[in-house]
Amino acid sequence: MNYFEIFGLEEKFSVDLDQLTERFQAIQKSVHPDRFAHASSQEQLLAVKKSTAVNDAYQTLKKPIKRAEYILSLRGVEIPNEQVTFSDNMFLMRQMELREMLAEVKFADDVDAAVFEVTQVLEIEFEQLFKAMQVLLFENSESSNKEACENLRKLKFYQKLHLELDRLEDLLFDD
Repeated sequence: MNYFEIFGLEEKFSVDLDQLTERFQAIQKSVHPDRFAHASSQEQLLAVKKSTAVNDAYQTLKKPIKRAEYILSLRGVEIPNEQVTFSDNMFLMRQMELREMLAEVKFADDVDAAVFEVTQVLEIEFEQLFKAMQVLLFENSESSNKEACENLRKLKFYQKLHLELDRLEDLLFDD
């Protein structure tokens, strides 16, 4: 059973998170291992497996990047390892520019302003890619799924950069 079926949801990228959470909580109550404390060891094991599956499904569907990755896997799209280089030369150049921008933050005269600028750039570019990926997932053709996969990989890069910026901020402002 796929994750969408567990929660009785349509297999699409756009998910009502409140509805997902409500269904998760209801299902989790019914399969939680504590309810099977006095059951046979086989029933207890089954409850643990069901509870784990429901939790995994919820954790995947509630996070947009994981949800997109899951949808693409359901569609048979093989998502390349993160170490596989992008074939998009413009994006490779942009990666280098963004890394340089991030590296220059600690040498800025106004570190707060530099952090703010990098944050804005990352958020704007992430949002543009995210919206494009949503459209591509909705189209659901072989070519759009392949392109959505590329956008997903790029989005993961932006997430990593954002984490690096957070770490840099912690170092710079940890007084």
